[in-house]
Amino acid sequence: MTAHIEFTCSPSEQQREAILKPLRAHNISQAGEPQLQTFAWSLRDPHSGEASGGLYGKISSGWMFIELLAVPESLRGHGLGRDLMALAEARAREAGCLGIWLDTFSFQAPAFYRKLGFTVFGELADYPPGHTRYFMRKLL
Repeated sequence: MTAHIEFTCSPSEQQREAILKPLRAHNISQAGEPQLQTFAWSLRDPHSGEASGGLYGKISSGWMFIELLAVPESLRGHGLGRDLMALAEARAREAGCLGIWLDTFSFQAPAFYRKLGFTVFGELADYPPGHTRYFMRKLL
């Protein structure tokens, strides 16, 4: 069988799903259903109730992935990032996760995560140019 290869600079969600469907099927056939769970903790302004940061993550295949962690500059230095990570770690332990992984840039928070017990398991130099993207994990 042959196929025509087509390029686009603006793929649709339908095109994404057409690529993802056989990939998911293969992954599930090899590793089982990932049992994806998403979660978040939001930082909210006590007066307006507006969300201004927080932590968003996913649990699948026995691992937690911290996708987003953001504490507004005006709230930094008060332990909120550490508190959010402690909540995530407690959630990971409750869910029976093997560990937690995340990625961060050299200009973001690798030292912060190292203080919390994370170690680098991979890095991508010059992404973005002049910086490094770190992939970190913490075994539980």
